[in-house]
Amino acid sequence: MATDESAGQPGAPTAPARNWHWVPIRSLAPRHRERILAHLLALPAGDRYLRFGHPASDAQIAHYVDLIDFDRDEVFGVFNRRLELVAMAHLADLGEAGASHAAEFGVSVLPRVRGRGLGGRLFDRAVLHARNRHVDTLIVHALSENAAMLRIARAAGAHIERDGPESEAVLKLPPETVGSHVEALIERQAAEFDYQWKRSARQVESLLEMIADVRDGVGSAGPGSQ
Repeated sequence: MATDESAGQPGAPTAPARNWHWVPIRSLAPRHRERILAHLLALPAGDRYLRFGHPASDAQIAHYVDLIDFDRDEVFGVFNRRLELVAMAHLADLGEAGASHAAEFGVSVLPRVRGRGLGGRLFDRAVLHARNRHVDTLIVHALSENAAMLRIARAAGAHIERDGPESEAVLKLPPETVGSHVEALIERQAAEFDYQWKRSARQVESLLEMIADVRDGVGSAGPGSQ
């Protein structure tokens, strides 16, 4: 399931029809579980329902995060200036079935950063990663009311089938190329540089806040405090 958002010709991979702008998307690792959990717990009830297909409780979300297999799957995240995880995507490898190799995509974006195209950029990043891992079919399971997610899938050329309250979007992916690998490498390096820059800026901010607190403490003591 997914919380952010298809009808092209079935099975015809096309480029997403969206205005492109770069977003620093970083691959997440087991050490990020706490941040992933904090992000998902921050989703309001309606978003949890769209993301998981049911009104997931805190305990259910924690169980989901504990079960993420970072060796098999890929998890991507977008961090804001304060290094808060504001959007994330989970690309779950479904393995091979006959001649096909499929993966399932799910995404969530905090309400306050909606409208910036983060869901679409995470989808594009997942498509690129999937191609380079020999995945030829990307699947999105979403509630039929999740118009945003279905819109993203449709724009990419996915074939969508509705079955009452649920929908399944299937996107056939083109094979990997030298260009797709170079693009992924540049994306990773740029996102890592962005993250380290934000981390350094955050450390400077923390230092300045500490200095300000010390000055406030000294000032409040007054000249006769010795």
